[in-house]
Amino acid sequence: MKNFKDYIKFYWLEDYLFKKVSENFRLNGYLTVEDFFAIVIWKRNASKTKIKDALISNGINIENLTKKIFNESNHKEKMRLLIGDQIGISFASAILTICYPSDFTIADYRVLNSLKNRYGNEIMLSEISNVDDYFSYLEICKKFATREGVSLRDFDRMLWGMDFYDGKNGLTELVEKYRNKQLEPIRTKKT
Repeated sequence: MKNFKDYIKFYWLEDYLFKKVSENFRLNGYLTVEDFFAIVIWKRNASKTKIKDALISNGINIENLTKKIFNESNHKEKMRLLIGDQIGISFASAILTICYPSDFTIADYRVLNSLKNRYGNEIMLSEISNVDDYFSYLEICKKFATREGVSLRDFDRMLWGMDFYDGKNGLTELVEKYRNKQLEPIRTKKT
């Protein structure tokens, strides 16, 4: 990058992805390699090398793959084009959510946990392990986003935040353990 100030866009990576990368995809009809890996890093940074290596070893050209996705009209086929040994449902859903934020949402264990906790018996899905599960999950999310009066993207954010705050090993649990003195105190050596 030539302009130092341009780097600030990566600090708020989600904003950059949903504004600039999403727009570039709609205008160009594909994701660049840089944009693709920015999405992967945003979804789960620890997986970037594994995905890169798998794409290389399978001879997958990211721009060609994402052009196929752009040209495919069927949403399930868009998902199937991405899923393989190198990219699972969660990453495919993240990529498609950036490209089509009104049509897809991210498959995320935190969100699924929050859906179950908030809506209980209305959620019959226990996991998202294949394309059909994902599209059942997507329809559930769309239904409840409409019920809550929020966009699909904001609904995802709210559910993620709910699990981050109230879920297993979440912020509330950590604070409660601290307040109950269940955390070991820091011991210092006497000098």
